[in-house]
Amino acid sequence: MGIYGFIIQNKEVFKLFYALIVVSICVIIVFKTHKLFKLSSYNGLRYFRNSFFFFGLGFASRYFLKFVLYPLGYTSYNYLPLLFFEFFVIMAGFFLLYSLIWKKLESYQKSYKSSLFNPGLFIFYILALIIVILDYSWDMANLMYFSQIAVFFIASIISLVNSISQKKQKHHFQKFYFLAMFLVFIAWILNTLASSYFQNNQIVWINIYILNMVFFLIFLYGVIKVTKG
Repeated sequence: MGIYGFIIQNKEVFKLFYALIVVSICVIIVFKTHKLFKLSSYNGLRYFRNSFFFFGLGFASRYFLKFVLYPLGYTSYNYLPLLFFEFFVIMAGFFLLYSLIWKKLESYQKSYKSSLFNPGLFIFYILALIIVILDYSWDMANLMYFSQIAVFFIASIISLVNSISQKKQKHHFQKFYFLAMFLVFIAWILNTLASSYFQNNQIVWINIYILNMVFFLIFLYGVIKVTKG
């Protein structure tokens, strides 16, 4: 039996293990980035930190919330984990994008006290809610996929430009940032194709899960590199 066969036979365990790894990585990134923000007071780090906070909430909701709902008898609300997952993941993508453009939006005023709820982020919360509501109403997730493809396409371009413009400076994290952004952009494209054309191809989904983990591991490596452990 090959590795794919083993994973397919134990796919529920694999999904839980996958979610546990992702959530653990997100927790580490959140704490290390928060510590770095306290030392540097660089506002972009707040939004970067929030992105992984929302990623963690999303994966925890998607894979672990059912263990809370089902024992309590809320089986009729089995759609909630997916809705929470979609909202949190969409917002995570928006926060990553905002971490790249916050200077453009806050440059002419004092930085907002809250990095979770402020006028600059209001439109993203509204967009995320609209996308989730429409996807739920139409019984699909296409808007989530397309919105994140657009978000990470823009984020990849911005991070590439930043990496090139800061090439001679000591911004080691920029190359990891661009690589991770590009990988997650590709991952969202593959997720969209898999959802549309390969719903029953479990090998394709396993590879996408692995690619998603690579994205989180690259960011973890970059954060550890910047914070020196």
